[in-house]
Amino acid sequence: ILRFPRVRRLRKRRDFLKVQGAGAKAHTRHFLVLRLAQEAQLPRGRLGITVTKRVGSAATRNRIKRLVREFVRQNPGWLPNGVDVVVVAKKSAAKLGGLMDVANDLGPAGAER
Repeated sequence: ILRFPRVRRLRKRRDFLKVQGAGAKAHTRHFLVLRLAQEAQLPRGRLGITVTKRVGSAATRNRIKRLVREFVRQNPGWLPNGVDVVVVAKKSAAKLGGLMDVANDLGPAGAER
């Protein structure tokens, strides 16, 4: 089983709020991508994913999170070291067909560093 390691995840509410409050924003069709350099310069970038209830059912929200995690796992350069990234799904993300749709949407947002 391929997993997204815990050390590469944002897990605390205060970390999410810090990135959402002071991070640089990039809008894509289905996502809002927020980036903020870490204060402690950890050896790895960390990812947080937010999918609200207005996006869809629990199954839909979990599917979106799985797709985003898998995209980041397959594209390690998209999540640079020393940066916290929060990906917020827009309501239109519920219509995503699969991993290729996520890659087409999030891929260009990684270049906007």
